[in-house]
Amino acid sequence: MDLKEVMAVNLRRIRHDKSMTQEELADRAGLSARYIGAIERANKSASVTVLGRIAEALGVDAAVLIKRP
Repeated sequence: MDLKEVMAVNLRRIRHDKSMTQEELADRAGLSARYIGAIERANKSASVTVLGRIAEALGVDAAVLIKRP
């Protein structure tokens, strides 16, 4: 599993654990819901800046999003 896929799995799991929709996360992170969806499907890679914005919106450390299982 490459890092893009690891982030996709972790992002989806954490977002679901927090009962947050893609739209809510996108709004909190200042991103589009389509972009969040593409990251969750591992179709797009997130930059370090975007990784930080998503982590902040989820209330987690950015490292949690890229930690391998």
